[in-house]
Amino acid sequence: MLDTKPLLLETDFPPITRSKLVTLQVNLGYLCNLSCTHCHVNAGPKRTELMSMEVVEMVLDFIRANDIRILDLTGGAPEMNPHFKYLVKEARALDVEVIDRCNLMILHEPGYEDLAQFLVDNEVVITASLPCYLEENVEKQRGKGIFDGSISALQLLNSLGYGKQDNLQLNLVYNPIDLNLPPAQVGLEADYKRILKEQFDIEFNQLFTITNMPISRFGGMLLAKGLYVKYMGILRDNYSAENLETVMCRTLLSVDYQGYVYDCDFNQMLEMPLLASNKPKPHLKDLLEKSLDGSMIAVGEHCYGCTAGQGSSCGGALND
Repeated sequence: MLDTKPLLLETDFPPITRSKLVTLQVNLGYLCNLSCTHCHVNAGPKRTELMSMEVVEMVLDFIRANDIRILDLTGGAPEMNPHFKYLVKEARALDVEVIDRCNLMILHEPGYEDLAQFLVDNEVVITASLPCYLEENVEKQRGKGIFDGSISALQLLNSLGYGKQDNLQLNLVYNPIDLNLPPAQVGLEADYKRILKEQFDIEFNQLFTITNMPISRFGGMLLAKGLYVKYMGILRDNYSAENLETVMCRTLLSVDYQGYVYDCDFNQMLEMPLLASNKPKPHLKDLLEKSLDGSMIAVGEHCYGCTAGQGSSCGGALND
């Protein structure tokens, strides 16, 4: 796979600094039951990297030491880590909000029949990938049969109260097709809610629109098709300085499956280490007693993806 990393590290993106840490985003590993074309971590069924119990305990120690309020679990398919349920239960016992970035199809996998009820019992916030409400577009990004499976998974979650009860939040994630920036989040959310309700009787809370990042699998596709320069031009041309104040890296810390820390999930994939440490590759254990407030954030060309148009983050648009 072609790699955009050498093209992204040198940048004129403006400097930004951290504010109070709120969210710990933890990548539990690259193992996944799917291989989506827009996946920026290159996850798939053949990946073997998974977070160990030792590192999971470090995550919990960090949460306790730093009063973390949100634990955002990602992957791969985070649920495929054998310590997923333990981490969720321990974090919830600390009154921490837990987000599961779920690909929906995991709910149909053999061995995961009890997963949906487990998420209900622990009141886990589900942020689920459904890059479009049209079958053709979903299967272009995620594979044949994924749309129908995702719809049935959403119907299952609705039947358990997700998207209907205040304590069972169900959010969906939209990714654009090809080189497009996401459309206005509010308008698209209304379309999603209307069409999914009319056609499938599905309800959900919020839609998050997320810009495709020019890294890993999507970045390799851009290079292979000779579209990298064009796409970066789109991101740069649509740069909005007002998004700098609310980019997710100001209040989020990203942890990889080995416990190494980064300013965001994208920097993790580019192996751009956290700047708020005197170590070349800082680890979670190095930061247990260290405040990150006011420290510089490592930036690259890909940061234009988070600040283009209405802005983009793991929580959707920054302004709309």
